[in-house]
Formats: sequence, C-alpha cells, structure tokens
Amino acid sequence: MGNITLSKVTKSFGDVQVIPPLDLDIREGEFVVFVGPSGCGKSTLLRLIAGLEDVTSGEIRIDDRNATELPPAKRGLAMVFQSYALYPHMSVRKNIAFPLRMAGLDKAEQDRKVEAAAKVLNLTDYLDRRPGQLSGGQRQRVAIGRAIVREPAAFLFDEPLSNLDAALRVGMRLEISELHERLKTTMIYVTHDQVEAMTMADKIVVLRAGNIEQVGSPLELYHKPRNLFVAGFIGSPKMNLISGAEAAKHDAKHIGIRPEHLKASKESGVWKGRVGVSEHLGSDTFIHVHDTGLAVGEEDMVTVRCDGEMDARHGDTIWLTPDMERLHRFDDKGLRIT
Repeated sequence: MGNITLSKVTKSFGDVQVIPPLDLDIREGEFVVFVGPSGCGKSTLLRLIAGLEDVTSGEIRIDDRNATELPPAKRGLAMVFQSYALYPHMSVRKNIAFPLRMAGLDKAEQDRKVEAAAKVLNLTDYLDRRPGQLSGGQRQRVAIGRAIVREPAAFLFDEPLSNLDAALRVGMRLEISELHERLKTTMIYVTHDQVEAMTMADKIVVLRAGNIEQVGSPLELYHKPRNLFVAGFIGSPKMNLISGAEAAKHDAKHIGIRPEHLKASKESGVWKGRVGVSEHLGSDTFIHVHDTGLAVGEEDMVTVRCDGEMDARHGDTIWLTPDMERLHRFDDKGLRIT
C-alpha cells in the first residue's frame, strides 16, 4: 500500500500550463519531499495527487489503480494542511474522530482508533480540551491525528509547519520523522524550506516552474547536483557559484564550492578577500568575504563556513583555499560536468 505513480501528468489554468508533462514514482513507505521556491508548482502537484485539483492530462495511479478521475474521498489518502482546519467548538477527541463518524464507524471502534492515535502523538492528556486551549504544535498534532485514524495509503503534508515558530518547527520536524519511522506509511511533504527537505526526506523532488529538476536522496543532491539551480538551492548556506576566468581554469563555464569546503586563513591561500559580515553561531561561524576578484554574481561575495572560534573582524584581510576534490563544474547550459 502507498505506491503512487504519475505518468505524463499536466495541469493548466486556462491557457497557462503550470505543470508541464511530468513523470514520478513514489514507492511504498517512502518519505518524499517536494521542495522549491514559491510558485514552483509543489502544492499544485500535491493537490493533483490528492484529487483537490483535476489533472489536465496524464494519469495518476495509486497502488496500481487508476485514480485520475477518482474523488478525493475514494483515493485512500489523508491530507494535513498548513492551516490546522480544526473545529473550534469540538474537543480534541471529537476532532480526531470526525472522519470516523463520517464513515459510520461505531462508537467503540472510534474510541479505540482515537485513543491509539492520541498515544502515538502524546495527546492522551489533551483529548477533552478544545483547540483554543492548545499550543500551535499541539493543534498540528491533532490535525495529524485526524489523518492517522483514517489509516490511509499515504499522508500528504502541505507546508504543515509554516505557522509555527522556529523552535516548534524543529520539534515538529522530529516528531513527523519519528511518526514515519513508526507507521512506515508513505508520506509526501511539501515545503519551501530546503533544511526541512534535507533532514526529513528519503527522497527529494526539486521543482522549478512545474518541472522536476532532480530527484534523489538528500546526500545525492548535496554531493551531485544535476544543474546550477539545484546546486544553488540545496545546502545552507548555499553553494558559492563562480564564473569567468576562474571557472575557465577548470574547463567549465561555472564552478561551485560549498562554504564548508573552503579553508579560511589570515596568512595565505588561493583567493584573497576582505571580511564583511561574520555570523557567529557557536559551533560555526559563517564569514561573508568581499573583494575577491571572482565573478560571483550580484551578491558579490563568497561565504565560508569556519570553526566557531574563528576570529574574523569586519574589514580584515582573509585568504580562502578551496578543496579541489569538492569542486563542482557546470557547462554553458548550467548542467553538471561529470
């Protein structure tokens, strides 16, 4: 249960095609993350799978059954939205049980499923409260609980953490990952946050303008980005991308080097620059280096990741040395040179 296949799927709104022909295989039990900038089509793609949007052409199969024309309720999927979509006048227990009541399950079976879901989500002590008496993270867990009791073939998450503050997002990220490990159910998760994608996914689907730019594990995308877009999108801080004469030395139109693959020194190195802003994060320091003479685009800086003890002050001269074995090369079409 939980295999989903998209074949030549497209979506148009009037004359505007937002999803060009697209193929994608999602295997049972995978945690797949759709990631990309705002407007790239990731939520639209999720809604096509859910049946909340009609496919313009192509086919969607769920567990080898053609689901293209099936209504959402017949697809065996459960969706968790960005907004919690809870009934404020109902208790947590009744909110979680709502889809079971709609399905006509008897009271004893409802109670059994609700209690089991509450135990998994640490909500047992809150079953008699109303949503207004809960924190944002607890409300999101209630929304997930309402999905769990349906025992779906797959869970669909549409930016479920974007309404939470930074600390809660980290906690919920871990909870959803733990939930996946316990349930072993297929999960498709939409986010614009590549850190969420890297930390949660078995498989990442990087989207741009409705097109799939690359599909792979987090480390595959990190170590071998297929093109300049993926190289610049995956990784935090993002990869330094350099063109011009320095790239030509390596028989490439563009070269990329990640901040953690640069060595910083105040004494000697390959590229000389001037320290701009330094971001001290405790274990790490991110130094933004200007005036390197490198063609690094509009931002006009190279970012280097250093040990947290690195003493670099604004205006200091600094030398950078790239790890040549970690250099990424791209051709004039922006594609990776192997």
